[in-house]
Amino acid sequence: MSTIVGEGDFRFRIIDDWAKLPEGWKLGDVGGVGVDTQDNVYVFNRGTHPMIVFDRQGNFLRSWGEGLFPRAHGVHMAPDGTVWLTDDGDHAVRQCTLDGKVLLTLGLPGKPAPFMSGLPFRGCTHTALSPRGDLYVSDGYGNGKIHMYSPDGKYLRSWGEPGSDPGQFNLPHNIHCDDDGWVYVADRENHRIQVFDGNGRFETQWHNLHRPSGMFMPRGKCPLCYVGEIGPYYGFNRGAKNLGPRLSILSNDGKRLARITTEPAAGTGPGQFLSPHGLAVDSRGDLYIGEVGYTAWPSLFPDKPRPDTLRTLQKFERVVDPPAGA
Repeated sequence: MSTIVGEGDFRFRIIDDWAKLPEGWKLGDVGGVGVDTQDNVYVFNRGTHPMIVFDRQGNFLRSWGEGLFPRAHGVHMAPDGTVWLTDDGDHAVRQCTLDGKVLLTLGLPGKPAPFMSGLPFRGCTHTALSPRGDLYVSDGYGNGKIHMYSPDGKYLRSWGEPGSDPGQFNLPHNIHCDDDGWVYVADRENHRIQVFDGNGRFETQWHNLHRPSGMFMPRGKCPLCYVGEIGPYYGFNRGAKNLGPRLSILSNDGKRLARITTEPAAGTGPGQFLSPHGLAVDSRGDLYIGEVGYTAWPSLFPDKPRPDTLRTLQKFERVVDPPAGA
């Protein structure tokens, strides 16, 4: 009997061992996940084959990016059929075709900006596109900025600084933009999502979260917000209830609609989480969750040896009830 998780209108069936890799391959930490218009799934990971593409049944289609991406972090699928990839270890953002041809590179690969200088990039984390095609880059590991570029890659402006006040950041880890042009930033170590207008003016913030790390918003007006929250790493509250790791589904005004959490607080079984880092939802509402379990393991389980193989990608299939009277 399959396991159902979630609540209300957001219930999911766990699909175990969904991804079918070629013999001898394994996924590293999955930094980001994307889904194209054909519901093919793009898994940006820190293994030998950085980008691995599957169809919606989990069949292997192709791989690319070998030797180009040292530390996969963020995926953003663009409306024009390209994909924006953020590499926090290379301090660069690349726009690629869906078969891996690099079209545009932002930043100087391998050359980070000075620590907390505010200059692009030092440990950049994710990208988002505005309705008119402007690009936003969250620059979080060693910076506290959001950078804005024109559609052709020209630098326009930046906003933010280290801190915890509105408009300040403590690791801007993910970023999305809706069809009205609002910009949503997962301000991870401030335990919040901040919302800005398209020019960086602070509008509001949501605090009902714990270290929001992964984030996905479908295209459209008033979209849902899927948030992967990671748990505490300190020994005194590691394993506590109600702190994560978990996945929350919010309305676009920050109201929680559903939450997926399992016991123990962090675990390696089907449906359990270590560190949900990259999220995507396909056209049928199925949810793909990438995790950086190898990176998180020493902090979560400092007294246990790390397994050779961890679950770093899961699929949750949306459960749709039949119409009344059917």
